[in-house]
Amino acid sequence: MIKKINVEQLRIGMFVERFCGSWMDHPFWQKSFLIEDDVAYQAILSSSIVELFIDTAKGLDVLSVRLASEEQTEVVIPESPPLVPEKEFVARAAEPATSMDVELGRAAKVIKKSKQAVVLMFQEARLGNAVNLESMESLVDDITASVMRNSGALIGLVRLKSKDDYSYMHSIAVCALMIALAKQLNLSEREIRDAGLAGLLHDIGKMTLPMDILNKPGKLTAAEFDIVKQHPLSGYKLLLKNKETNKAVLDVCLHHHEKMDGSGYPDKYSGNQISLMARMGAVCDVYDAITSNRPYKVGWCPSESIKKMAEWTKGHFDEVVFGAFVKSIGIYPVGSLVRMGSGRIGVVIEQNTKSLLLPKVKVFFSSKSISYIAPCIVDMASPGEQDKIVSREDADKWGLKNVDQYWAGDALL
Repeated sequence: MIKKINVEQLRIGMFVERFCGSWMDHPFWQKSFLIEDDVAYQAILSSSIVELFIDTAKGLDVLSVRLASEEQTEVVIPESPPLVPEKEFVARAAEPATSMDVELGRAAKVIKKSKQAVVLMFQEARLGNAVNLESMESLVDDITASVMRNSGALIGLVRLKSKDDYSYMHSIAVCALMIALAKQLNLSEREIRDAGLAGLLHDIGKMTLPMDILNKPGKLTAAEFDIVKQHPLSGYKLLLKNKETNKAVLDVCLHHHEKMDGSGYPDKYSGNQISLMARMGAVCDVYDAITSNRPYKVGWCPSESIKKMAEWTKGHFDEVVFGAFVKSIGIYPVGSLVRMGSGRIGVVIEQNTKSLLLPKVKVFFSSKSISYIAPCIVDMASPGEQDKIVSREDADKWGLKNVDQYWAGDALL
């Protein structure tokens, strides 16, 4: 039986038939699904959805009182060895929001400083030495401050890493993406820092891999891939050398390659066996990997990467987490090449916090005359603006060069 209910009547075990309202009002990509855990339940409650339809033939019906036996399930964080009490957390003052133009220069400086620190950290890790968590936490604070001021600046810039810098810059990128995602999920300030630190250290186990495999320009053999698959456990053991490493950081390091359907590694965890932080790490790690230039491939456009990941969501990623991730960076992330209804082609330069479909775009090329035009900014959220994005575009198709200069300018790394 299909029944319309108020969101306050929702409970775990119900089968959502469809939501009332636009898909933009909620973080789910499927319109129909079973609410199996607290992550999905809380995501619906924290969205702007007021009413929805449930199918009582496929899930639970409405109850006026929730019984004690129907307690909500929790995301399970895998056990780790006993740790010393965590240091007292000191909250930071809120960072005022800034424009993309203002933040780009500051973000470039943060990235340069971060790269130097990560290079040194990885050098120590390759020697088998424990990570200096205090210096890494300070680094995470700097990255967090930039992301809070304007997430598009640092996340956009760090994506432009060269293939030679990938191992170092990937850690910085995943750190920033984790921070933005944690903010979107309304995690606490302490959890946001933990997410950032986990992102920064998630791939530290790769420093135990042979360099010829780590930087191989071609496809790995089955034997080489088996060696690569050892890096989560190697990193976990390395992080345990510092007794102050918290559970979230250890867990993301060990389980960011797990998949929701149980086909990941190293433990083949599935569903609720994978913690929220590890689910976040899986999404952020893959996004940066496929948008980056690697020794063996050229990175995909940000918006194309989002499209591809949406196709992989079922089985690979947590649907709620992926939906929140898209909201944190946009359907058309900064740097995406798009074509407008007017025929003009440009790059997304800034997100609109109120609508993922209405970013700012700097147009500079005409698909009609096949020629460059005077660059100008189209703010689709402006009253009276009629031009809209109609498609993603490939720079090679139009023979466009140095596209990133139109949004990053002098801040290009």
